[in-house]
Amino acid sequence: MTGFLWGDEADAFFDKHPSKRRVQSSDPESGDSAKYGDSGMKGPGTAPDQPLTVTQINAWIKRTLDRGISSFWMAGEVGSITRSGAGHVYLTLKDDTNQISAVIWKSTWDKVRFDLEEGMSVLCMGKIDVYGPRGSYQIVVQRMEPQGIGALQIAFRKLHAKLEAEGLFDRDRKRPLPTFPQRIGFVTSPHGAAIHDFLEVLRRRWPSTDVLVIPAKVQGAGAAEQIAKGIELAGKIRPRLDVLIVGRGGGSIEDLWCFNEELVVRAVSQSAIPTVSAVGHEIDVTLCDLAADVRALTPSEAAERVVPSRDELTEVLHVTLHRLRTLMIHRVRELEARWIGLATRPILENPSQMFDTPTQRLDELDRRLIDAVNKRLESIDRAFEQAATRLEGLSPIRTLSRGYSFTTQPDTGEIVLSSRTLKPGQRLLTTLADGSFESHILLVNDETSLPVRKSPGTKSS
Repeated sequence: MTGFLWGDEADAFFDKHPSKRRVQSSDPESGDSAKYGDSGMKGPGTAPDQPLTVTQINAWIKRTLDRGISSFWMAGEVGSITRSGAGHVYLTLKDDTNQISAVIWKSTWDKVRFDLEEGMSVLCMGKIDVYGPRGSYQIVVQRMEPQGIGALQIAFRKLHAKLEAEGLFDRDRKRPLPTFPQRIGFVTSPHGAAIHDFLEVLRRRWPSTDVLVIPAKVQGAGAAEQIAKGIELAGKIRPRLDVLIVGRGGGSIEDLWCFNEELVVRAVSQSAIPTVSAVGHEIDVTLCDLAADVRALTPSEAAERVVPSRDELTEVLHVTLHRLRTLMIHRVRELEARWIGLATRPILENPSQMFDTPTQRLDELDRRLIDAVNKRLESIDRAFEQAATRLEGLSPIRTLSRGYSFTTQPDTGEIVLSSRTLKPGQRLLTTLADGSFESHILLVNDETSLPVRKSPGTKSS
């Protein structure tokens, strides 16, 4: 690797090799080059009346660097990254104490086969270039290879693993945001672009919301402590805040690092108010984003996430009102058509008509019921007469009328069936067809002697 000497190191080299001490200069307008030693320098820039222009100085430095330093390899950690619309990539490369700007032209970037991230350690081959319009120098990267991750990325991943194991990033911890917040808090720098962008979008979408800015450093030493203190303070404000925003605008990984501090991440996860993290730009992801209830890609998007759009809501209300009116009109027309249909029915024009058929049917059923009952009664009468005739034939009264009688014991009412049960002097009751009489037994004869009834005109023998 070719080196380039500066300061005391360069003086020591040229003291040892005086023949190599020279300065090359060129006049961009004439194209002439002149070599000047330690003395006897002649031409532009060697006297007050012949000064060099700024363009000449930058051209001189550029030519000196081009001729003095060839392509070289260097190691560094990737800082901020910016991609232009033309496809070029601008970045910074740094170590523990210094940083340098670098550019990767699109033709070279198209050949890079890995994702370039802030905090990544890389090996670059390139050369020094001077950008005249800004008077700055940069490395033009001709080749790049990943070397590993930087110290900040290592710290990020270590803390992420620790807090994730504790459940600080779990989905079931996320709380929904209120639909119509009235009071919003924002922990951020009151002078930064974040609050300006947030308020600009908020006033356009839902201007009736009150916003309370809780000042805090958002970069550098002490920023994490102030942010955590601001989150704690927000929870004590009365009347209570509905939503709390924590964030700032974009920046490098170093600029945003306070939002990766454990103190801030725990304060966000423990906030009593639903919290939105709005840190940096879309590509920036911090641990604060992961711990918050909602992550917004930018402060402007945070305003879009926490409040509805007045115009969109008005449009929805207008559409809903139109639909309700349309449904009501259709319903009224439907009911009107049904009413007209019912009103024109004959039954409603002559209501008594609806009773004619049922009345006639009822009369018919009444006649049929009477006929059925009469027929049933006739059958019953006939059966009764037949039963009465049979019963009459068995009646003891009818038997008595033929000259028979039956005798009972008056005390018990028991019918006397045998003479053997009788004794002289016993009282008996005899029942005839037309009455009864009592008698006393004088003599009991066990022999049967039935009188023979003689027919009139028959002579006894």
